[in-house]
Amino acid sequence: MNSQVKKAPGRPKKEAPAQAVAKKKPLIRREEKVQEHKEYEVIRGGGVVFMLPQKGVTVYDKQKDTVRELRYCPNEPSIWADEQGDKAVKKSVLFRDKRLFVNKDQPNLRDFMDRHPGNIANGGNLFQEVNKKKDAETELKKEFLLTDAIAMVRDKDIQELLPVAMFFNVSIDTPVSEIRYNLLQIAKRKPEQFIKSFDSPQVAARSTIVQAKDYQILNVKKDGVYWFDSNGLIVSVPVGQDPMDVMVRFCLTEKGASVLSSLEEKLERLA
Repeated sequence: MNSQVKKAPGRPKKEAPAQAVAKKKPLIRREEKVQEHKEYEVIRGGGVVFMLPQKGVTVYDKQKDTVRELRYCPNEPSIWADEQGDKAVKKSVLFRDKRLFVNKDQPNLRDFMDRHPGNIANGGNLFQEVNKKKDAETELKKEFLLTDAIAMVRDKDIQELLPVAMFFNVSIDTPVSEIRYNLLQIAKRKPEQFIKSFDSPQVAARSTIVQAKDYQILNVKKDGVYWFDSNGLIVSVPVGQDPMDVMVRFCLTEKGASVLSSLEEKLERLA
């Protein structure tokens, strides 16, 4: 009788490692709080207690095309003196520690503050509304702009940086690390201008003109810019103006476009 040979059981299946199993992370719930009050701060003077001037405060009302008197009376629905009752009682508006909080249930006070000529939004110089969200967005934009400018100094090819360096009067006859360092300082001081310079026609034109001067294609003098070989005048320079600035402006005109094109061709042949 033939005995059957039993096969050894196969290896148990390996369990997938925990990190390989994609786990869906639960959404984090958030509810943005809406500020129900307005906050104002004194920007001139102030102290522990500051009383906002109300006597004889007038503003121009666009809707009625006339100058009207403002007056804060808590029990009146209107802030206009000519719409308030005979028994209207004016109340002082006080800032404490240079701050004033106006609640949601004080629409007349909020309207009074927003229309007051002392509000910086109306051209005044006494107080302003504190808008933390707007301030945060403004600062965030500045920080991102600075980050982008710094990243451009780090990531761009040196050939892309050289025209910008010449525009900002950074010497390009120094080690690459020194050029990048000098541009980094400029990027930190004026990030928006630095970023825009990469797409600026003035930057490109100045780079071409500087190179043409260095290769003795142009002769730049105080009274004008000339062709180096023939000494022919390209553009005259008014007294007291910078020849390079004048030449850049000229090359960006319809008349000077052919000169700029000629310079670019001459430089390409020398490359």
